[in-house]
Amino acid sequence: MIHYLLKSISYIFHPLIMPLLGVLFYFSKTPRFIPDPVMKAKVFSITILTLILPVLLYFLLKTIKKVDSLHLKSTKERIIPLLLNVLIIILILNRVLPYYEIPELYYFYLGILFSTLTCLFLALFKLKASIHMIASAGFFMFAVALSIHFKININGTIALMCIIIGAIATSRLHLKAHTNMELLIGFFVGLLPQLVLLNYWL
Repeated sequence: MIHYLLKSISYIFHPLIMPLLGVLFYFSKTPRFIPDPVMKAKVFSITILTLILPVLLYFLLKTIKKVDSLHLKSTKERIIPLLLNVLIIILILNRVLPYYEIPELYYFYLGILFSTLTCLFLALFKLKASIHMIASAGFFMFAVALSIHFKININGTIALMCIIIGAIATSRLHLKAHTNMELLIGFFVGLLPQLVLLNYWL
């Protein structure tokens, strides 16, 4: 029972979901007026580019035997998906979330880009960082920054996210997907770019 619960956590909080969650969280908390059609268009575009397109690309890569599973267990099978993800994020930064429209989301995705490039760099040298931890730590830092930026109290949300990050780490260790060091590296690879970029928008 515990095994299946921990395994389900890895899927429920998959890294592909976190960038979209960041956008949804922003639109749910921002005090700024953003027309509904604009919000819906942004969410739709982000859903296509960060969720649906990567899943389709995954099935293509699996068909041509470039990847074995959705969790990209080896460093070798991470390289192509990470490269494709870099291109997708650059497209988002240029077309969907340009700086002059929503700076907070622009820098959130710029942080994701730097985290992805770091993960790719590590993979090229056969070093693994937990992508689950990268994604969850990045989202966590963004949420904390938004609470400061907009002066809103989301202590309950932040506490829940700490529990979720702990559950994700426990899940990855239980499934023997990562070592403690890989989880720790992933956490800081996700957190630090968001933290550094706060200087530009907070």
